Amino acid sequence: MSELSTFRKKLHSEPELSGKEKHTAEKITSELKKTHPSKIITNLGGTGVAAIFNGKSDGKTIMFRAELDALPIQETNTFEHASKTKGVSHKCGHDGHATILIGLAKKIVENPIKKGKVILLFQPAEENGAGAKAVLEDPKFSEIKPDFIFALHNVPGFKKGEIVCKTGTFTPSVSSIAIELQGKTAHAAEPENGFNPDGTISELISSIKNLAIPDEKSDDFTVITTVYANLGSKNYGISAGKGEVHFTVRCWTPDKLEAVKKEIVRLVGEIAKKHHLKPSTEWIYEFSANKNDETAFSTIKKAALQNDFDFLEKATPFKWGEDFGLFTQHFKGAMFGLGAGEKTPALHNPDYDFPDELIPYGVKMFHAIFTNIGHD
Repeated sequence: MSELSTFRKKLHSEPELSGKEKHTAEKITSELKKTHPSKIITNLGGTGVAAIFNGKSDGKTIMFRAELDALPIQETNTFEHASKTKGVSHKCGHDGHATILIGLAKKIVENPIKKGKVILLFQPAEENGAGAKAVLEDPKFSEIKPDFIFALHNVPGFKKGEIVCKTGTFTPSVSSIAIELQGKTAHAAEPENGFNPDGTISELISSIKNLAIPDEKSDDFTVITTVYANLGSKNYGISAGKGEVHFTVRCWTPDKLEAVKKEIVRLVGEIAKKHHLKPSTEWIYEFSANKNDETAFSTIKKAALQNDFDFLEKATPFKWGEDFGLFTQHFKGAMFGLGAGEKTPALHNPDYDFPDELIPYGVKMFHAIFTNIGHD
């Protein structure tokens, strides 16, 4: 635990943004080499790393995934291992998730695999939704072909060490839209001589957010959030001639998300035309829904009970997006939550730090999952 905690704090103090995790990947690779896996694949989907541990006989291939990237958030913590990179920090716990996989590698050394194989995937660019797609499209991934794939995410607000899971949708389908509106500037004293996007932005916010369905128990659940808006410039004699507004959209199912996306695009075109503006739209930062397989869920629950960990079957999905969802669209698998403590700062908060006490919980869960499913 002492070695793993030190390693986790090293990752925490030197964070890197999505797609730029070169040094993080190098640290991971260096640590993996100490465990002598059968093979290490580097530069997977960019900066990704995969370690393959072969058993003595053929069997199922089980993959466990962690993430490499940090967030563009300025850390407010002042402890010794605080981020050394201005404006960048590990505020989602990816440093802890990656360390758990390193711990699993060490446990495999102590308890060599007898049957099948284990793959430890350290995925880049989770936060912007680009990493899973890049990994899957990399020709080097074709030699992996897992039978099952698993991941965890620490979840503040739940008892420390509690295992939180459910079948079906675990996290939603998510997409963000950037809407740009081109009008015409005019003198601020004569706005009628131009086309100012202010009224259009106001109407778009109202109309698009009216599409939300807040009932989490409904299959049509939809949450729409305005995340950014900009209008004109700080020139007080000019009536604005351009503007933009961005939203994130989250739905439990891919079909519902597609329906909402089509309606948003229709509204943008209709409202912009009414106000004599030229609109352009782009869908960005897309995350597939996590689809938890029933067999994978049962294996997670069994692993929790074997370890005498508290287990909570969540009634509704979490509302945050997770790039692991794309893997579950291609392979059987599941993600579970690992309680980070009821009073731990929330994810993406500037004072958050991954609790090192969670590392052995994650290692024991992953090891029990492989032991169970690998010998079924």
